[in-house]
Amino acid sequence: MTKYPKIIDAKAKSPYVIEVLFDNQITKIYDFEPLLSDANFRILNEFNVFKNFSISAGGYGLEWNEDLDISESELWVNGKERE
Repeated sequence: MTKYPKIIDAKAKSPYVIEVLFDNQITKIYDFEPLLSDANFRILNEFNVFKNFSISAGGYGLEWNEDLDISESELWVNGKERE
């Protein structure tokens, strides 16, 4: 089983883009725009909702509420490393 780095910090940088700092000190940029057409993520079209997330306990993902989250593995694998 693959072990992914944990999230230690995250910031909404612009509508639908989050910058994520992992515990290995690598920062990745994740673009949520492709997910916004999915019914589960549609609520994030509202930027005030989108930017109001927290890091889950242990750094295993980002969460907006008890029903909406995204894992550290998704952010790590599909995020683009900041140059």
